[in-house]
Amino acid sequence: MEDDSPLHEGLEARIAAAIEPTLAAMGYEIVRVLIQGKQTPTVQIMADRADGVPVGVADCEKISHAAGAVLDVDDPFTGEWNLEVSSPGIDRPLTRTKDWMRFAGHIATAEMSIPFEGRRRFRGKILGADEGTVRLRLDDGSDVALPRPDMRRAKLVLTDELIAATAADAARARAENPGEAPDSDGGDEPPLAKRN
Repeated sequence: MEDDSPLHEGLEARIAAAIEPTLAAMGYEIVRVLIQGKQTPTVQIMADRADGVPVGVADCEKISHAAGAVLDVDDPFTGEWNLEVSSPGIDRPLTRTKDWMRFAGHIATAEMSIPFEGRRRFRGKILGADEGTVRLRLDDGSDVALPRPDMRRAKLVLTDELIAATAADAARARAENPGEAPDSDGGDEPPLAKRN
């Protein structure tokens, strides 16, 4: 997988392209960039750590400062805007091939931009993925291969199995990176940073 970046369009693609080199140099990977609101837009950046350790509050603060500095120079908005940085969470969006492959065997939902085989929404067990398709085993037992370019959004479904697997992955990542202690306050997001 040469380029496993999430698919973004328009201003979200511009922002992702602007901040990606800085975040990559810091050891982070973009999961999603989303812009919400028109009057005072909020740029939401969701990121993972490249080393697999769960993202904590300190990571969000580092990403916020670095991305904010890049975007202050890039100046994507004419007026005031907000910046929000978070971890993907357990029921995370699935935006990259490696995310789909990592969570193979777990349940996901996918919403298509245009109907596929007469439907827009799908739910099933992840069988695998490549750059062009995602394969799911649907609740009725049939398999489907969804075209990723036509996928509007997709995310994991919160299940007991997913919670257990995520906890085991986090423990393993912390054991492999012993210098990384979890954040003491337990939160995932710092407050919004106001920009102008």
